[in-house]
Amino acid sequence: MFESLKNCTYLKGPVLALTKRNFIGIDVGYDAVKMVQLDDDGGSISLIAGGVENCPSQMTPGSGDWQRWAAETISDLIVNDRFKGRDVVAAIPANEILIELMKIPKTNNRKAEDTIFSKVREKLPFDSVDVIMRYISTEEDNCLVMVTEREKIDRHLAIYEKANLQIKTINSWPVSLINTYTTFFGRRKSDIDTVVMLLDIGIDYTNVVICRHKNLLFARLIPIGADSLNDDEISNRLISELTDCKQQFSSMYRKAKIQRLIFLSPGIVNRNVYETIAQRLSMPAQMGDCLAAVEMPTDWDGSGIDRRDSRINWATAFGLSLS
Repeated sequence: MFESLKNCTYLKGPVLALTKRNFIGIDVGYDAVKMVQLDDDGGSISLIAGGVENCPSQMTPGSGDWQRWAAETISDLIVNDRFKGRDVVAAIPANEILIELMKIPKTNNRKAEDTIFSKVREKLPFDSVDVIMRYISTEEDNCLVMVTEREKIDRHLAIYEKANLQIKTINSWPVSLINTYTTFFGRRKSDIDTVVMLLDIGIDYTNVVICRHKNLLFARLIPIGADSLNDDEISNRLISELTDCKQQFSSMYRKAKIQRLIFLSPGIVNRNVYETIAQRLSMPAQMGDCLAAVEMPTDWDGSGIDRRDSRINWATAFGLSLS
């Protein structure tokens, strides 16, 4: 059931064309700041620079102190590591975005948008009326709606402004994970029509994406992560949530079938956890190690990114740099 995706960068046969990217991808989460800059020479992708700093345990996520810490940490990493330039692509933390999958109302475009947003507003877990909503049309008359509070966007923009960075765009975490998948592990022509489930297990969360190559079809954050998966009851709860994701996807997409499961954070938990998840979901699974898929510079001294530290999850930051 298990295959290795470690060497997919070197797959033979037709591959998708790549374009040069040099943005710094910044994944600012409540637990850590992770920064990556990649270089594409047209044939392979190599690491220019990387850095990570864990958030102090006593700091309240999202607080003013956290915001100042994030800005100072980013500034220090930019100065002390090998980053080139100050053009960045960032993402709002996954737990600050509400994502809903729903049918597109059968009406004209303007009324459809109003109807979609009014339905989502009823489900918002926060009271703010000043929100930013965006919806993406997918397949089979479905759409994914993403919502966050404008205040949170402004808070992150202030972090990058204080760090003297040039924001090119704020991307979403589902799109960033798809960027990582399609660039490193979905480069064969046969992958273009393949529907895959991407699992990105973090320390205290699991991000789920279902996509048909670059086309986002489904996304959900599950508040269960690696630190809890040594408990059988919690592991079973995660598998139950993942099963629910599959069932919801199947109910909304009658013509699409998930064909493969890919773990984008392969070393964060014991291998038997991944095997159990794959077996319980009855899906063929592969490991997608983005660190193993990039070339290291010949003069790389190991600072910033340590390939041996499997507890650091780089999938989102890599995907942001690939935007």
